[in-house]
Amino acid sequence: MLKLQNVSTFYDKIQALRSVDVTVKEGTIVTILGANGAGKTTMMNTIAGLLKPKEGSIHYLGKDVTGLRPDQLLRKGLALVPEGRGILASMTVLENLEMGAYHRNDDEVNTDLEKAMDRFPILRERQSQLGGTLSGGQQQMLAIARVIMSKPKLLLLDEPSMGLAPLIVADIFKIIKEINEAGTTVLLVEQNARQALKVADYGYVLETGKVVASGNAKELLQDDTIKKAYLGH
Repeated sequence: MLKLQNVSTFYDKIQALRSVDVTVKEGTIVTILGANGAGKTTMMNTIAGLLKPKEGSIHYLGKDVTGLRPDQLLRKGLALVPEGRGILASMTVLENLEMGAYHRNDDEVNTDLEKAMDRFPILRERQSQLGGTLSGGQQQMLAIARVIMSKPKLLLLDEPSMGLAPLIVADIFKIIKEINEAGTTVLLVEQNARQALKVADYGYVLETGKVVASGNAKELLQDDTIKKAYLGH
């Protein structure tokens, strides 16, 4: 579904990604692990079209999409929940959800809105509340639900558990698994390596902008080097 080949991205003269190769197969959950500053968010923003790679190519559904704008990629079914969630704070929960479907003109928007409310009952309860007044966990659920309203084929999630209480984190990962099982491919950037590897099929480890390890998620979970660096063992 997604293939990065030799992708390098710069901030002015500072290189943030170094010849990155990543493959995401359709129907899977793939996680990107790494410390702060490893280049994880840069990679997600490059895939989503917010940054343009200086070298390399990005193929999505078999077509070269390198350099396409975020709105063009969204219309093709590639959507990002950014780090920090990006909630429209002065708009209601319902308005945020409707914004997720702004580019759609099909007859199923209201049906999908009901499905989103069913999946996240708290959003139905709070639909008239301003997005900025929700708790962190509720904002994360709203951010995910809003993106689901765009009907993505590939969902990019950047640090969905950041700053959340452990019980809420467990809920978020359960929802990620459900979204995947319902047919959406997921690329997940996550500092909570243990949780990420538990739900993922495959994983990559980024260090200083380079892929230094990759493999089956269950194998990475048992890898002594990974355990020591990312799992607190």
